[in-house]
Amino acid sequence: MKWLIILIPILFIFQGCMEKGYEKVGVKLEFQEFPSKYIYDGKNISPKIFIYGIDSKVKSIAIIMLDTDAPSGSFTHWLIWNIEAKYPNMTIPENIPKKGIINKPIKAIQGKNDFNKIGYDGPRPPPGRRHHYHFKVYGLDTFLTIDAGATKSELEKAMHDHIIQYGEAIATYKV
Repeated sequence: MKWLIILIPILFIFQGCMEKGYEKVGVKLEFQEFPSKYIYDGKNISPKIFIYGIDSKVKSIAIIMLDTDAPSGSFTHWLIWNIEAKYPNMTIPENIPKKGIINKPIKAIQGKNDFNKIGYDGPRPPPGRRHHYHFKVYGLDTFLTIDAGATKSELEKAMHDHIIQYGEAIATYKV
């Protein structure tokens, strides 16, 4: 029975990617439960993200990090895009600066999260139950022309019709 509980969400994720015609890209984190250095009340630095199986047609990478167990239904923790794709595998380093336009350690643009801040802000759920944080990675056929500080809906609108690959990793945190 346990394997059904695990398998069914994976099938829906895979099916969702295939229904939209997206190829799969692999996404991996170094943890399944957030260590304190990545949480809001810890060091609050962005984690390292491994992306593998990137297609040569992909020009740039975008990442959206969401808490899907938030009281509001979904809470955006991080928006980052225009990361130049490296084939076939790449690593997004940890501790990306909290600025709109980044030149080091990678070149990228960041948007405004639901804390109303630019860049990454880690888990800070209300006490009680475990929250699931989705790192949604998109392989795009272009670099996007939206400004730093864009919202999740603006980023999603800009990505529309440019997504070639999609994958995600999930980590949890509980207070």
